[in-house]
Amino acid sequence: MRLPRVGLGCMRLSTEPRSESDGVAVIHAALEAGVRLFDTATAYCAVDALGENERLLAKALALHRLGSEAVIVTKGGLRRPGGGWRPDGRAKSILEDAERSAEALGRVPDVFLLHAPDPSVPWATSIRALGVVLERGLAKTIGLSNVTVGQLDEALALAPITAVQQGLSIFDDRARLSGVLARCLERRLAVMAHTPLGGPKRIARLGTSAVLGELAKVKAVSPAVIALAAVLDLDELVCVIPGARRPETIADAARAESVTFDADERARLRETFSALGPPSTVEATGAGSRSEVVLLMGIQGSGKSRLVDEYVANGFVRFNRDLLGGTLKDTALAMSRALASGTSHVVLDNTYTTRASRATVIEAAKKQGAKVRGLWLDVPLHEAQVNVINRMLEAHGRLLGPDELKKQKDNTGLTPLSHFRTVRELESPVRDEGFDWLETRPFVRTVKDGDAGRFVAFECAETVSGSDVPTFVFAWTETERAAVEAAAARLGAQALICPHGGGPPSCWCRPPLPGLLLEACHRAKLAPTKCTVVGTTETHQMLAATIGATFVSGS
Repeated sequence: MRLPRVGLGCMRLSTEPRSESDGVAVIHAALEAGVRLFDTATAYCAVDALGENERLLAKALALHRLGSEAVIVTKGGLRRPGGGWRPDGRAKSILEDAERSAEALGRVPDVFLLHAPDPSVPWATSIRALGVVLERGLAKTIGLSNVTVGQLDEALALAPITAVQQGLSIFDDRARLSGVLARCLERRLAVMAHTPLGGPKRIARLGTSAVLGELAKVKAVSPAVIALAAVLDLDELVCVIPGARRPETIADAARAESVTFDADERARLRETFSALGPPSTVEATGAGSRSEVVLLMGIQGSGKSRLVDEYVANGFVRFNRDLLGGTLKDTALAMSRALASGTSHVVLDNTYTTRASRATVIEAAKKQGAKVRGLWLDVPLHEAQVNVINRMLEAHGRLLGPDELKKQKDNTGLTPLSHFRTVRELESPVRDEGFDWLETRPFVRTVKDGDAGRFVAFECAETVSGSDVPTFVFAWTETERAAVEAAAARLGAQALICPHGGGPPSCWCRPPLPGLLLEACHRAKLAPTKCTVVGTTETHQMLAATIGATFVSGS
């Protein structure tokens, strides 16, 4: 599928304060400049006013003589609670959004995209709902936005996907490194590059690039136009959708479609900006190579720190972003320099849980002729949580509170939300990423020595009798502190209370997160596997299972 090469990203016409007439003026300027592609979404609105941007676009197009020529791409499956952004990939929500979009636009869109994967909904459920959107005639074609190559492959097997929208600019090579761009071009899908100028934090770099500046003079255009044209030059299926806020900005951007590069200009751009390079190589390294790069991969708390010590003891040179500073790309560059200088055995041990993050290392290693060995530490989330908390307890002797976690700069300051985010973004490694060897190692917990103990949920403390083993009554702040302490006193126990407020978890001590119980075990020298958890709810059962304790019903 091919779309018009330059489009207008309409989001900021509704998500930022401005009059309706200003938005209409930008859309009309786009049409006058030859732009025919318009990108919108049901979630592009100020706060909870779903469909606002679509209605603005429909009105502007209806008022212009060229409006009927517009190709409209819209997106569903995202909500704006309180001005935030929350995926909603339920089938019901996707269908409701498709119906809402058709009504707001006054016509069915040319392309209806799933705005973002929802980690709380099975991916196949959301994709099948997209298929229903097509079957019901609520869109001419369907597509995806912000996906991994694994999600794209699964979707292609379930529905007739025709377009994919991803972040892509001369400053952003995630689409290339993740394999998504290559897969789209291989399957001949339209690629819509959102944030094609790098976004607010990077756009200032356009004016400082010597390459862009020199080419801009030669072509008699702005550096921004050169940056857009360079992305378009990747393939005829690629289009760009800059989010212009002023008429003159979109008029300038529209000129990118007419800019072409000769071989020397193209080579210079691709040498300067890695995002314009070819997909990462996946060929195995020659048998004669003496250099080896070991990539330890897994979510935080999977045991990489312990394993990397073994490699270092065997002569491997360690490269770790937390120790070196900078970005993962900086770490890969430092590794590459070391290999070029004669270092033969290297180990890296950051999370590397996405294909894009791994590609940077693999690509750099291959350029230096090194073999790449991948070791995937496959650990269940609850086991990783225990490891993260134990690491914090060993370093600080206690749990850190939410404010302390924010200030902590090392791996003992990980927050629950950061941990959950890593799991959501997780892409298990596969051999064809360029590994010469790839091993998956299952997690096995080492049983700790210690005494037995008992943890009693406050909800059932009144039904429990005293005991000779160390006992703790645990609760969250929704329960009165005095009542919890009184229940603990009756049992000759200690009170364990999470004092932090509601909302997304900001601490490790709110049940079913196991921080409260593990902190008590650490201080009282208890072995979690020798402990019991007395409770009444599924949460209490989950808590017992997480730390390896025995659950006892208190009802």
